[in-house]
Amino acid sequence: MKINATEIRVGMILEYKDDLWEVLKINNVKPGKGGAFAQVEMKSLIKKTKLNERFRSSETIEKAALDELKYNFLYNDENDYYFMNPSSFEQINLNKDLVGDKGKMLTENLEVTINFHNDKPLSILLPNQLTFVIETTDAALKGQTVSSSYKPAMLKNGLNIQVPPFIESGDTIIIDTRTMEYVKKI
Repeated sequence: MKINATEIRVGMILEYKDDLWEVLKINNVKPGKGGAFAQVEMKSLIKKTKLNERFRSSETIEKAALDELKYNFLYNDENDYYFMNPSSFEQINLNKDLVGDKGKMLTENLEVTINFHNDKPLSILLPNQLTFVIETTDAALKGQTVSSSYKPAMLKNGLNIQVPPFIESGDTIIIDTRTMEYVKKI
């Protein structure tokens, strides 16, 4: 399916240069002189290479025809993550390389979307926001609140993120899974 370059979003799978690419970052630029364009950082799902490409806003890009199926996360072992289709109870396993860092955010029975291309699993999409508990974080320093400074924090699942100074160990927060950034405290 052809889409306009302005419709490209993070997480989308594109067919480009005889390969399948997952969009990692996108920056829509409207310069004062000249036409608008989209600066897109992509990762090849087959070759595992990265590519930075610039698309004019008038260009069209081929969006990959994918089957998106809902699965529930069950468990993981040394090599694989295991998922179950809630309607057919069919189980599949995905290699840890395919899941990547998203595997640290998986919790039991979490509903995820798995993208298939020609019956082969390509990528996994988590819900946009998930709730986590802060395990450890540094103490806030007085006077640091003048600027919007952030401090490092470790979540119970082992992920390291940046949080505002008022967050303390044991707090429950919401994280945007696409950018791995703090959203709000619960």
